[in-house]
Amino acid sequence: MSDHLTVVDHPLVQHKLTLMRDQGSSTASFRRLLREITQLLAYEVTREMPLTTRAIETPMEEMDAPILAGKKLALVSILRAGNGMLDGVLELIPSARVGFVGLYRDEETLKPVQYYFKVPDGMNDRLVILVDPMLATGNSSVAAVDLVKQAGATNIRFLCLLAAPEGIARMKEAHPDVPIVTAAVDRQLNEKGYILPGLGDAGDRMFGTK
Repeated sequence: MSDHLTVVDHPLVQHKLTLMRDQGSSTASFRRLLREITQLLAYEVTREMPLTTRAIETPMEEMDAPILAGKKLALVSILRAGNGMLDGVLELIPSARVGFVGLYRDEETLKPVQYYFKVPDGMNDRLVILVDPMLATGNSSVAAVDLVKQAGATNIRFLCLLAAPEGIARMKEAHPDVPIVTAAVDRQLNEKGYILPGLGDAGDRMFGTK
């Protein structure tokens, strides 16, 4: 554990992750499990959100009660697989604003190519959580953080399901100010940039495109 990397080793997270890794899991199960794990990870990634107080009346008496401070957080999905994580966070924080970063990986260079970018306004005043199930080479993740920083974001966290050591190192080098929260750090990448042992292509398994 470090300031830069948090691995959420909660038993429910690890159990659900094992079910997701199993190639026998159906598309419907994979999608449901991803939503459930994301919700559990979201507790960790939002742990230090600032609070203020508000005067309310309980059925018994008045009190100053804690409530979230500042602008609504921004949840930014790295398309397309990041969309599978949106629901889990939005169930916890339905008022969150949502943005999208469209990047695809050039299979020759393994470098990201941008095709879409749309985020909420006031990014400099928001906690920004980038979501993508896989932190593999780190190239797309670094490019996505570059884009949200250019849009004004200064308080950014990266939420993923699996991370490879190579991707963690790449992110730490490029964006040491962006903490990573993940369910597991896997062994390595293969020659095509896929995480081992991993769970395959998250987008394909989530949307049933293979």
